[in-house]
Amino acid sequence: MYRIAVDARRGLVEVVLSGMLSLDETATYINDLRRSFVVNKLQPNYAMVIDVSACNIQAQDMIKAMGEHMAAMPKARAIVIVTGSSLARMQVRRLFTQPYARIVSTQEEALAWVKDGVEPVKI
Repeated sequence: MYRIAVDARRGLVEVVLSGMLSLDETATYINDLRRSFVVNKLQPNYAMVIDVSACNIQAQDMIKAMGEHMAAMPKARAIVIVTGSSLARMQVRRLFTQPYARIVSTQEEALAWVKDGVEPVKI
């Protein structure tokens, strides 16, 4: 399950993912995310907050598919992923290797990174 919210004026995309995503749900999510970029006329210099704190540890085939889909996404100025468990952080680290991506524990840290460039505490 997922929710996508876009603040086009600030160039901010906020995503909340939860539960266990199937391969079909992953493809639908990525398609909806791409559609959000077009509909909201987001410039390549957007920022993204992805909250996966309510996600279960995902199946390896979903992680692989997500990585393949993400490779074709437009480059962001900043990406931050909010995680809960250390196992989720391990999965997220495999997907988000960009130098402008950060992993945090709270929404406040996430917004500080994408809005103000405040470097989060390493977790």
